[in-house]
Amino acid sequence: MVLFEDAVTTVLSQTYTTEVERVDLPGCLGRILAEDIFSDMDMPPFDKSAVDGYAARLADLNAAMQEPDRAVTLHIAEIIPAGTMPQITIQQGQCSKIMTGAMVPPGADCVAMVEDTEMTGENTVRITHVNMGNNICYKGEDIRSGDLVLQKGLQITPAHVAVLAGVGAINPLVAKLPRVGIISTGDELVEPSVTPGPAQIRNSNASQLEAQVKTVPAQPTCYGIVSDEGAALRKIIDLALAESDVVLLTGGVSMGDFDFVPAVMLEAGIEILFESIAIQPGKPTVFGRRDNKFIFGLPGNPVSSFVLFEIMVKPFLRSMMGNTTKPRVFTLPMGADFSRRKSTRKSMIPVVIKDGAVFPVEYHGSAHINAYTIANGIMEMEIGTLRIAKGEQVHVRPL
Repeated sequence: MVLFEDAVTTVLSQTYTTEVERVDLPGCLGRILAEDIFSDMDMPPFDKSAVDGYAARLADLNAAMQEPDRAVTLHIAEIIPAGTMPQITIQQGQCSKIMTGAMVPPGADCVAMVEDTEMTGENTVRITHVNMGNNICYKGEDIRSGDLVLQKGLQITPAHVAVLAGVGAINPLVAKLPRVGIISTGDELVEPSVTPGPAQIRNSNASQLEAQVKTVPAQPTCYGIVSDEGAALRKIIDLALAESDVVLLTGGVSMGDFDFVPAVMLEAGIEILFESIAIQPGKPTVFGRRDNKFIFGLPGNPVSSFVLFEIMVKPFLRSMMGNTTKPRVFTLPMGADFSRRKSTRKSMIPVVIKDGAVFPVEYHGSAHINAYTIANGIMEMEIGTLRIAKGEQVHVRPL
């Protein structure tokens, strides 16, 4: 049995980087960027107004700045909508009516907000108040042409999509999605569409893991339910390894009379790197490889497979695509006392993070997947710790 931290190190040390492909902007969300992105222009590309108002000369407004009760009346030289080029250079006593995002005309070095003005004639406006800010977004103040704007290896978010669009990177290079095969073992299992008979249960693990794989994102393929029989299991493992980069197998990894998975993996030429982790839930977890194909044998209880996927399989799949971002782990205070009966393994406890504190949810064990419909985090409870008092700091992973 290996420590959880050692198991994670072993898993991540085995990964390799997938091939890459170009995708269009609508299809890049969630993908792992496989190239550095540089700006092809300054941003903003010109001096632009940050407000609706009047572009003017600060020198003309100095009097009002020095004497707050004194207003300044200016002649309106032109109107500048966004997207049009100014036609007139602002001279003394002049201004241009300007819209947010429009180019500031030559000669102007400030923009008076429309709220601080009043019309005094068809082509004249009085500046009634001068904001000390000049309300101009200057050319290149956000990004300079040639600047690195997005770094290889990040997972693309909606904000990243906006940046890609802004610099014209409409076909970014991303890592190809790993192919993930999903196998469920157990004579007691039936498909979700079937009403279970005596001693049977529906196969929830496959649907759960398929959904989790899609959140990575990766490309799942379900291979159905395999009986607790060695030859059938060997056949489906060989097929899944041939068609997948990573195989997730649930059930058959414990110490029961019908738990054949580790033995079948060895017969299939898979090198087993570990087959037990000092963690609860998830102790009978197996990890192995054959050439550049990998297999996780996960426990059959749904909470075990859910948790092990989140804390171990998901980081592994993302690292295959060049994403080395470590999972988020926060330190927060406990919102209530919590205790457990044994402390020989590291525990992962479903919790609710609320008002800056951590509250364990009602949890009946590794078959109680309903607890994770309430939880929004997983709390770590270290080996040797039986009790955590309210207010004590704990490590928690948000879901």
